Amino acid sequence: MSRKKGRLFVISGPSGTGKGTVCRELLKEIGNEFSVSMTTREPREGEVHGKDYFFVTRETFLENIEAGNFLEHATVFDNLYGTPKDMVVNRLERGRNVILDIDVQGGLQVKKAMPEAVLIFILPPSLAELRRRLEGRGTETAEKIEKRLGQALNEIRLIGEYDYYVVNDDLDEAVALVKCIMAAEGAKVPEAVRPVIREYENESKQK
Repeated sequence: MSRKKGRLFVISGPSGTGKGTVCRELLKEIGNEFSVSMTTREPREGEVHGKDYFFVTRETFLENIEAGNFLEHATVFDNLYGTPKDMVVNRLERGRNVILDIDVQGGLQVKKAMPEAVLIFILPPSLAELRRRLEGRGTETAEKIEKRLGQALNEIRLIGEYDYYVVNDDLDEAVALVKCIMAAEGAKVPEAVRPVIREYENESKQK
């Protein structure tokens, strides 16, 4: 069999569900790569261009929008953020799976731009557990936590737009389930099956 193209996996979920941790575990697997976003904000101390983000000027970012080179993009606190399409496609063509950790709205933009993307929603066991996790961080006020919980519920209402969901109650089990989803997607019969059949027919004729 010839080398398969990689697949784009979008991992989304409310803040506090552990989607970032799930993604870090997935990146330990050979063949999985992380999609690096482009941004107009200044690098923070320790951040590396091309590893944490692609740091560009606003002019460069707008040129990429004009060229249609974003799977998704958004404005956050006066800074622009986006997922470069050309870099994702290049990795997929090389047979690498690309993992994108992004919010739900961004995930839906990606699905519209690249319908073959596989969307996985990470859920908390309950809103009460999500509250406990957010409070456990000790970094936000009670008012901000309530706001995050409200946002989480709004995001959960969009779960029907996703392909799969995984409840992150136990991290190891959640990661194992996502790996199973990725493996199953990799073994799907492609829509354009004729090239696959032709490979076997040609091999048969050579015997």
